[in-house]
Amino acid sequence: AFLQGRLNTDQGAQFTSEAFTGALKEHGIRISMDGKGCYHDNIFVERLWRSVKHECVYLTAFEDGRHLKQALHRYFRHYNQTRYHQTLDYQTPDEVYYQQPMTLAA
Repeated sequence: AFLQGRLNTDQGAQFTSEAFTGALKEHGIRISMDGKGCYHDNIFVERLWRSVKHECVYLTAFEDGRHLKQALHRYFRHYNQTRYHQTLDYQTPDEVYYQQPMTLAA
């Protein structure tokens, strides 16, 4: 993900090619890569994007980029505030993060 001129990736061939790394360096973007075989570094993000794709993106025929952005905004609000997660003992991420039940406005 891009963050203040930095990009962190895994060591896939698409990320280690001179064409890719050269373009980043030309724009002053610092590169860091996860260690070889460190699949667990990205597992949480990979699971999140799998959920986003299967619960939102693949189910919607987006009219344009604005429609996609609105749908993703709604999905992430749902994901964090109202969707219960088995791995969080059937709490929402916001409940766990803020350590209290969230009251949602209608």
